[in-house]
Amino acid sequence: MSTQTGVLYVVATPIGNLGDITQRAVEVLNSVDLIAAEDTRNSQKLLRHFSISVPMMAFHEHNERDQSNEIIRRLQAGESIALISDAGTPLISDPGYELVTLIHQQGLKVVPIPGASALISALSVAGMATDRFCFEGFLPSKVGAREKRLSELKNEPRTLVFYEAPHRILACVESIVTVFGEQRMLTLVRELTKIYETIKRARAQELCDWIRDNPEQQKGECVLVVEGAEPTEDAEHANIKVETILKALLSKMSVKDAAHMCAELTGKKKNALYEQALLLRDETKQHND
Repeated sequence: MSTQTGVLYVVATPIGNLGDITQRAVEVLNSVDLIAAEDTRNSQKLLRHFSISVPMMAFHEHNERDQSNEIIRRLQAGESIALISDAGTPLISDPGYELVTLIHQQGLKVVPIPGASALISALSVAGMATDRFCFEGFLPSKVGAREKRLSELKNEPRTLVFYEAPHRILACVESIVTVFGEQRMLTLVRELTKIYETIKRARAQELCDWIRDNPEQQKGECVLVVEGAEPTEDAEHANIKVETILKALLSKMSVKDAAHMCAELTGKKKNALYEQALLLRDETKQHND
């Protein structure tokens, strides 16, 4: 295939098994002028495996701002560039957000090349509800901050997905037991698509004990999928109340102002209320049409 000029391709790469790369990804990586990689040493192994000899530049969290300007300049000059992370789909708990935002602001083009994602792969095998879920990335590393964040999520009814470092996975599950209780259902998905791939679904305390008793499970890349909380009558009533308030406010003011006013009245987070207000506005428009 021939790539377009002046385009950033966001290319997903395998999360373990190299056979999971798509044909389109290989074709794009072979045909671009430059590959921006989170770790060039790590990515060189992938490129060598597929006989790809395109030049690379390092693009990671410590140089994203400076390198973004260089990438913009090269795109404006008509070059095509591929962005890859160490593994999986770029920007999912990886650098790239600022770059893609700048590209849109400059009126340049971004093209996704879909493929492997640890987040979606873990969800697909976790045995948890997938119609609605909430991705939280990495929890704070310190116990106090981690348990504070978990307390904020304790009553979240959607399935929760976390990434976690192997040396913190036990402490993370211990915190979940402390905050969510022993009976919340969890699935540990570890080393996806690799030789020692593990998928373990159990109650929080059981999973905690199992990880503690099996030190080999404290190695490799970890995704933790957590069952959502059972909605309570109080929570359901509160949700109905918030929706009623938003509907009333939307009849008199903008989405932004309605979300701001509702946040002051209910104590809910303004960003979440803004998203809910947008949905309510769109639903009202569709009904009226």
